[in-house]
Amino acid sequence: MSKAFKKAVSAALFLALCAGLCACNNGQSGETSQTVPGPDASITDASENGDAVYGGDAVVGITQEPSSFDPHKAVAAGDKELIFNIYEGLYKFDSTGTLNPCLATDCTISDDSTVYTFTIREGVTFHNGDTLDADDVVYSLKRAAGLLDSQDGTALVAELDCIKDVEKNDAGQVVVTLESGNSELLSYFTTGIIPDGYEDCDSQPVGTGPFKFASYTIGENVMLVKNEDYWQTGLPYLDSVTFKICADMDSGLLELQNGSIDIFPYLDSIRADQLDPSQFTIESNGSNMVQIFALNNAVAPLDDVRVREAINLAINRQDIIQVTMGGAGVELTTAMSPAMGSYYDSSLDGTYTQDIEAAKALLEEAGYPDGFSLTVTVPSNYLVHVNTAVELASELSAVGIDLEIEQVDWATWLETVYTNREYESTVICLTSDYAPYDVLQRYASSSSDNFINYSNSEVDALLAEIPTLADDSAKTEAYHEILNIMVEDSASCYIQDPTTLTAVSTRLTGYSVYPMYVQDMSQVKLAE
Repeated sequence: MSKAFKKAVSAALFLALCAGLCACNNGQSGETSQTVPGPDASITDASENGDAVYGGDAVVGITQEPSSFDPHKAVAAGDKELIFNIYEGLYKFDSTGTLNPCLATDCTISDDSTVYTFTIREGVTFHNGDTLDADDVVYSLKRAAGLLDSQDGTALVAELDCIKDVEKNDAGQVVVTLESGNSELLSYFTTGIIPDGYEDCDSQPVGTGPFKFASYTIGENVMLVKNEDYWQTGLPYLDSVTFKICADMDSGLLELQNGSIDIFPYLDSIRADQLDPSQFTIESNGSNMVQIFALNNAVAPLDDVRVREAINLAINRQDIIQVTMGGAGVELTTAMSPAMGSYYDSSLDGTYTQDIEAAKALLEEAGYPDGFSLTVTVPSNYLVHVNTAVELASELSAVGIDLEIEQVDWATWLETVYTNREYESTVICLTSDYAPYDVLQRYASSSSDNFINYSNSEVDALLAEIPTLADDSAKTEAYHEILNIMVEDSASCYIQDPTTLTAVSTRLTGYSVYPMYVQDMSQVKLAE
């Protein structure tokens, strides 16, 4: 599945991200390059907190069975949120959306963006006791890029397919050479670093993160224990974290109320309001997710742009947000959330204001005056998507579209819908790395992530051009052009960026909601 559903299912501070990526000139041997520094001030030193409470356990409720613990092969965003605690990359996002150095202390980027040189952090130990060095990084990046001798050249992390070579230099730095200039790549070096030659990531994951893998019981839980040798002084606080697998959102809510789990993410406002404020705090943040009513562009009648536009005009996004999230969501018209700041084109807002008569006219023009039947295949473990499908069926009936809801388990959805693209329509949330290119690259016609089978040569050309652009205003213009083209094509129906609401037991403190799909347990501790 390559990276497959890395983005499926995860109003952050975009300016903070820009600051994290800000580069300064660093002249070397008469050449100009960009250095992306990483002040260690961005790294938490919990030892400075004299009131720190150590020990104890926490249980996090999840509604998705893990499918892989391999950081280069994990396909579901639910896997990513869990293994965030086990693996670390050269760089790492924090809860504000800022990209900070992690296993690298800095990165120097050549003026033509073809060479990235990383200085590797010293004093870091893997969970198996090995000391991190440049050889581990070289092995990990080559493996992720499909460059090991044992591989066939297919990148395990699709975005790193542009890597030509990875080697260490005499100074012990890791030098990554690209096939061509790519100024958009730094955020993808968050991919997990593993020991040199290690092959058992899926069954016995070994990383450098704050928690170590202890066990996985299918249908029950994943258990992590404290990494006593973690390189960030004083972290983590908890002795262990259990990710408890819940059948669905409602059963998870019951377990939360009964006290068998402490943290439960992705609540809607209605369920959040049911909780006793003396027992739970509700933490929130923009999710930088894009909920999509995905229309398979290769399947009739959805291969007709008039039909796709009619569907966009037939639905009321605000009503859907109210029904599914209790109003806790940002209405979307395009494939990008406003969380992406200036790269988002606000001029497109409201393009698809509900217009039933216009939708009917388009369907008649396309040859469907009486409408048609359409199947929406939805993962049953995500109640918000099931409820969205129910509301969509109600609204689309007004224009003669009979939407039949087919609920399937998560594994079936991944295989049938996402990988094999054997479906008509679906409802899901798409996540991304906190970078605009990662949001839109899935719509390249050749992308393995392009499960809606969207194809436009102009979009392909723009996506190929963006990594070569050094000027940010030129990039912004290109992103806006892509969004405009996709709106003209009515690529699919984009509904909302849901606000992430997470219930946290008052016995815990230190939890932060990220603007991406992760559960960072390193800062969580028992309340005093």
